[in-house]
Amino acid sequence: MLYAAEGGGGAGGLTPILMIALLFGVMYFMMIRPQQKRRKEAEAMQSALGPGDEVVTIGGLYGTVTGVADDTVLLEVAPGVQTRYARPAIARVVSQADRSESTEIVEDADVKE
Repeated sequence: MLYAAEGGGGAGGLTPILMIALLFGVMYFMMIRPQQKRRKEAEAMQSALGPGDEVVTIGGLYGTVTGVADDTVLLEVAPGVQTRYARPAIARVVSQADRSESTEIVEDADVKE
């Protein structure tokens, strides 16, 4: 009788593996995939920055983009006051400038520190 009870549990060894696979699947769709989507959206926003855009940095500083280089952005935070930030430091764009104007590219050598 004990032998018959052990023989019926053949599918019991597969259940923990299925539960672990289901857990990884839920974690992928609930955590990893949305985070990748947000990262791609942030990268697209940061690559589309141009002069005249009003932005907010991750530190909460509001400014207007006056120049863009490969990996830095030059912000005017007050009249005549310009600061340089890394592109990933831009949290969001408050308003975008009209893109019909020519965009000004600022080289790293032209940025005043």
